[in-house]
Amino acid sequence: MITGDFTMDDFIWRALVAGLGVAAISGPIGCFIVWRRMAYFGATLAHAALLGVALGFLFDVRINVGIVIVCIGVSLLLAALQQQRKIATDTLLGILAHGALAAGLVVLSFMESVRVDLMAYLFGDILAVSIKDIIWIYAGGTACIIGLCALWSRLLAMTIHEDLARVEGVNVSWVRLFYMLLIAIVVAVGMKVVGMLLIISMLIIPAAVARQFAKTPEQMAILASVIGMVSVGLGIFSSLQWDTPAGPSIVVIATLMFFLTYLLPTQQKAS
Repeated sequence: MITGDFTMDDFIWRALVAGLGVAAISGPIGCFIVWRRMAYFGATLAHAALLGVALGFLFDVRINVGIVIVCIGVSLLLAALQQQRKIATDTLLGILAHGALAAGLVVLSFMESVRVDLMAYLFGDILAVSIKDIIWIYAGGTACIIGLCALWSRLLAMTIHEDLARVEGVNVSWVRLFYMLLIAIVVAVGMKVVGMLLIISMLIIPAAVARQFAKTPEQMAILASVIGMVSVGLGIFSSLQWDTPAGPSIVVIATLMFFLTYLLPTQQKAS
């Protein structure tokens, strides 16, 4: 329960500020995941994040840096394997996702001197965020928003018709890789809030809800951020009220909002 204690209040505000920051950047990035049907790719990066955590501990670097490096590596490996055209993309994603997750667990098992709270990494620990975590979230989030704004028109063109975008001069391969980098950064900054297994839900659920109401891509991006922020606020409140895990509570609220949209009249959808 929320009390008047100063430490508890400070504790809650840090969680709220961190969660709102992740929701703000997840919404617009997630819109393209929904439009381009990349949910499985996002889940692959989220699973691979555990290997980034393990390598961060192994080489004594910031965990977030390790996650970004691994996610970029997985993205580049996927792009290279897709060029071979020997195995279907969904099969490659399954192999990379579970292979990286298993590798992360194996690496952690060899580091007996390191105590790792796997539950916090898998499902988040938003109520334990620090000022440094908040700085990382907002610095990484700002970089993502700037990058997305720079790519916006080209990503939209690729989403509408990739071959036509290529004819019009869009470097499809580089834009795709840069967008994968943005997803990797979101996974890294959002891990503390909802965990690596649930971060993909913060990318796709608010965007899916916003799609029911938005009439333009820009409206959908803004609405997705707002819906994600509402989910964070209600999720933290319900976690404190009923003593439930904060990260999963946020996702449950977002999921309920998604299903509630189907009780409303159908709206014109964006893209």
